[in-house]
This record gives sequence, structure tokens and C-alpha cells, in this order.
Amino acid sequence: MKTRTLGNDLTVSAVGLGCMGFSHAYGKPTDRSEAIKLIRHAADSGYTFFDTAEIYGSAADPHQNEELVGEALRGCRDKVVIATKFGIRFDMSSPAVNKPLIPDSRPDVIRASVEGSLKRLGTDHIDLYYQHRPDPDVPIEEVAGVMSDLIREGKITHWGLSESGAELIRRAHSVCPVTAIQNRYSMMARQYETLFPLLEELHIGFVAFSPLANGYLTTKYGKGFQFDRQYDYRSAMPQFSDEAQEKNRALIDLLTKNAQEKGVTPAQISLAWVMGKRPYIVPIPGTRTPERMQENAASADIVLTAQEISAIDSALEQMEMSEVFGGSKITKQK
Repeated sequence: MKTRTLGNDLTVSAVGLGCMGFSHAYGKPTDRSEAIKLIRHAADSGYTFFDTAEIYGSAADPHQNEELVGEALRGCRDKVVIATKFGIRFDMSSPAVNKPLIPDSRPDVIRASVEGSLKRLGTDHIDLYYQHRPDPDVPIEEVAGVMSDLIREGKITHWGLSESGAELIRRAHSVCPVTAIQNRYSMMARQYETLFPLLEELHIGFVAFSPLANGYLTTKYGKGFQFDRQYDYRSAMPQFSDEAQEKNRALIDLLTKNAQEKGVTPAQISLAWVMGKRPYIVPIPGTRTPERMQENAASADIVLTAQEISAIDSALEQMEMSEVFGGSKITKQK
């Protein structure tokens, strides 16, 4: 697969693998041996960038995802980039399938998190370590100071911020250079395009999560599709409602038309558009099937011209769209 560079020197596959869905948010967790097999298949297929987090698991096994990633990549650790995250936990008292998040980036919590992640991943260093969500109670300069210490100690080599805005990015970068941000970005969620000039000024990469709007932009989920209400966050996401299907008709038609013209799939057009927007953007779609892994990887070979991207952008700006899931609720309790 083609590669891209995040920040100054972190080279990764042009499409990364978001591993969350194997054990969290997209239905019942995948069988452990099957998940490990799928992650290894991705590595064998050219993926070198794997994204996880300390909280991607179930109530029964909260840290399952890091363990899966660590075991799957043990034989090729020196050939891959592993990204994981610290700084939030779930509010397990909530009855919602999509449980609220509790930010906690106190230095002692970060220290405990990095040690736990290193152990579960079976590695002596983390390649890219993100603050999972900003913590309003801990100054970002203090978090960046801890990152600087961890880099000096060799426990991490690069760090980043997830779902952060311009002010926090600039403040964090002034203390310890930020390699990448990881924010939601897709044809249905373009609010972070305002960060492009800042990222270019500071030489920071953009890792795009939910680049397919939680799978909606594959066009595989039509009216009446039912998700597991106990395990699948999509059961409560607005873009999958029956009402949304009507509002998004023009969007689906746009994707279908462009896909047919290129002889590819709507998902591949969506991912090619993300990568075509800037050379430092790396999407990290997730999947549980080898066929979809191959499809997503192949999107790195699809080139949309500047004119084609501009035409898509103009169409997106003029069409009606439904709401799209914008993230879990944040609560303040520690």
C-alpha cells in the first residue's frame, strides 16, 4: 500500500485500520481468535497503521482491544505503527448503549495508563499516543509536559490529540510538538476542515476516524435496517434512521454516480475523497471482514483530481443531509 507521513517523520500506510469495532461499539465482540486472524490479515495485506485505545472493550473485558492488537502484531512489531489512547473512561452507570465519557488526564492517571497499554500491547514503546478527549480540569500544557517526559523515557515516540480544536492544538504543540490529531472527518462531518491551515503551519498530520460516517457511506444500510440495541452504537445514530434515508437521498446518489463512473464502490469514493483533500490525511476505517479490508486498502490507489474533489465539495455544500453522529456525551465526574 502507498504510505503517508504524519507530522515530520511518522510514516504509515495511506489507509490505517481502526480496530475498535472488533470489541466495542459495533455489535457483540468478535471471537478473539477470529479478531487476531483479521488483524494479522490486515498486516499481511499492507496495512502498517493500527489504531486502538485502552477503553475499547466490553464491561466484561474493558481492555480487550489492546490485547488483541498486541497479540496479533507481535510477530511484525518492528514493521507496524501502533496508536493507542489515554484520558477517558465510560460512565458505566448510564443505561445508554452509547455510554457517556468521563475525561481524566491527570498526570498520575496518564502514567498508569501508559504502563497498562504497554503491557497489554506487549511492546516497549507506543508509536503514537493520543489524549482521547480534552480534559477541562487539566491544562493541556500539563498533559503535553507528561508527553515530553514519556518521549524522553522512550515509552512513546510521538503523541497526538483526539477531537481537539485549534486553541488546544496550538497550546499543546508549544510545549511538546504534536505529530497528529485524530478527529471525526467524512463527507457528512466536515467541521474540522477549518483546522487545515493550522495543521499545515505546524506540520501536524490528520488521522480521520469515522471516515465512512460509521459505515453509512458504504450505502449498505438502507431503510428499515436494524442494529443490535444492546451492543451497537449505530442503533442510536441519527444517520441510520428511516427519516435520514430520505434526507440523504442526494448524498447516496452522488456517491453511487461517482462510484459507477470510476468502476469502484461508494466506500472507496468516500475514502479517496478524504485522502484527496490533503496529503497528510490518513483515514482509519474499521471492518470485521477481509473483503472490506481489501476494498478499503484499494481506495488508496484511487486518484480523484482537484476538479473532481471540487465538484463533490460543491455538491455536498448545496445538498440536504441528515444529522450525523457527532460523538459520545461528555460528563465531568471523576
